[in-house]
Amino acid sequence: MIKILIITTTIFTTTLFSAFNANISSITPEIKNKMIRGNSWRKGCPVPLYNLRYLQLVYHDFNGRDRLGEMIVHKDVANDVVYIMEELYNIGYPIKQMRLVSYFHGNDWKSIDVDNTSAFNCRRATGSKKWSNHAFGKAIDINPIENPYISKKGHISHKASEKYRKRIHHGYKTSADKALLLPHDEVTKIFKRYGFRWGGDWRYTKDYQHFDKR
Repeated sequence: MIKILIITTTIFTTTLFSAFNANISSITPEIKNKMIRGNSWRKGCPVPLYNLRYLQLVYHDFNGRDRLGEMIVHKDVANDVVYIMEELYNIGYPIKQMRLVSYFHGNDWKSIDVDNTSAFNCRRATGSKKWSNHAFGKAIDINPIENPYISKKGHISHKASEKYRKRIHHGYKTSADKALLLPHDEVTKIFKRYGFRWGGDWRYTKDYQHFDKR
């Protein structure tokens, strides 16, 4: 298992790697400004910035290359998220991209539409006035196109996700097929071992991309 570096500044300067690495840092003034300008955090959010952590994580992209991703999570789950991502890296699980929702002006729909894996976003839960677990930094949406949110009535918002309505693997021949999550997949089991719940287990609506921890 890797040694997690907990520092106050970022350490990676390139986006190509050949092994898993991770960095945990506090929210610097630069990241704070990015979050505010990007509408992912504002005054009145349920979690203060000092309780959040900025992660840099190496992952396999859909072309088999190692890339540097970034994510913001609550400090209480930061170590667990790094260990989870290390295990996902080690089993070869691909991730399309991993960018802060600030790049999408805090717009969850736009982030999902480009298949972006993300975590913290100060927003309400889908179809609710309550805060989402994303607003607490304790939820992750992973490969959301291949793992769509399906409403109680069966609605899928993103057209690219329609082909993944039927939840089945087709020989793991493509990265998209490997990215699709099922109940007995190793990725789902890894998240659960660290105490995360899976939206694919929800009774009525299904949120196959979603993992959260209370």
